Amino acid sequence: MQRRQFLRGAGATLAVASTAGLAACARQPLLAAPKAGALVSPPSAAPSADMLHLAPIRAEPDRITGVYVCTRPFRAAGPRIETQRLGEKTLVHNYGHGGSGWSLSWGSSALALRLAQDTGVRKLGVIGCGALGLTSALLAQRAGLSVRIYAKALPPDVYSMRASGLWTPDSRICDAQHAPDFGARWEDMARTSYAMYQSLLGLPGRPIEWIDGYSLSDTPFDQPHPSEVTDEPDYGDLRGRIRELTPRTVDMPPGSTPFPQPYVHRYTTMMFNISTYARMLMSDFLTAGGKIEVREFDHPRELLKLPERTLINATGYGARALFDDDSIIPVRGQTARLIPQPEVTYAVNTEHVSMVPRSDGLLIQAFGDNGNFNNSDVTPNRAASEAAVRQIAALMSRMRRG
Repeated sequence: MQRRQFLRGAGATLAVASTAGLAACARQPLLAAPKAGALVSPPSAAPSADMLHLAPIRAEPDRITGVYVCTRPFRAAGPRIETQRLGEKTLVHNYGHGGSGWSLSWGSSALALRLAQDTGVRKLGVIGCGALGLTSALLAQRAGLSVRIYAKALPPDVYSMRASGLWTPDSRICDAQHAPDFGARWEDMARTSYAMYQSLLGLPGRPIEWIDGYSLSDTPFDQPHPSEVTDEPDYGDLRGRIRELTPRTVDMPPGSTPFPQPYVHRYTTMMFNISTYARMLMSDFLTAGGKIEVREFDHPRELLKLPERTLINATGYGARALFDDDSIIPVRGQTARLIPQPEVTYAVNTEHVSMVPRSDGLLIQAFGDNGNFNNSDVTPNRAASEAAVRQIAALMSRMRRG
């Protein structure tokens, strides 16, 4: 997704809100849209008497606790959720979710489970222990199946743990060409996942929570940005299919926020505190009698030796090598984690950098770098992350203090 598109549609793409949240947004005064062809001057930055107060982010490179790289498994046609015969076994594929693995995991795994149940088995094997593997296994348990997970790595050592942790159900999920055919399946997955996440709110450790975020820009959000060039494809924009679930982005009145940028959007989004959330999923699976075997597979024929007749393949990017699936394109992503700040409860993103306030650390991610599409290099670039942290520090230094 291009950065300008991200800023312009942050609220619609990232968030799903309750009726109360929609009502609260509706009460906010909105900026009138300019007439076509009219010259637009930046709104006044003079602070208002009731200016929003936000805790400052301690964005210092020496507060970085880790730099993490993942390879998002993008497929132009969308995730692979289908069955394949492998000797005497039935393999149900459930991989290729781009940047939407956590967001769509429950809905996607529900589709995969239905295919597995069609085989009539009572014992199921799941290959992989990331977002899709864990949710597939848990749903199978709740359906009465006995489940064993096979994985070469367990949380926190899986790529799913390196995600930013925001509800982004259409992030790199398919390309624009395939979006019309994929839309109905995506909507089913998104709605199923959303309903599950609502049932997980308020649990100890806050595995799922709602947060406010602010998109900042020096130019109006609806104006094109001619200098923006990307080497990524046009991704499918499917958010209109769940529009009634999605809160409207609010144009913040001039002077109502401490940010120096003249144009500010507020959005509301679900956030996954991934460390807590993954630990909860693992605990639920093991408590219900699930088994885990740490094991790596180098060729599909090795799966024939497993005792289960039906297997769900949730290996994510690993499926590219294991099943020689060249339809999976790696999209490199890097985040830096800062020491947690419990007082920072809001997200923020500019055209070049974003911050997500997870409980296990503030996640900092740079935008706008080309060369990440079809890039499988997982070597961390600390200098790039330090530069992103300094951009957040520069933003904080310009914030008004009420």
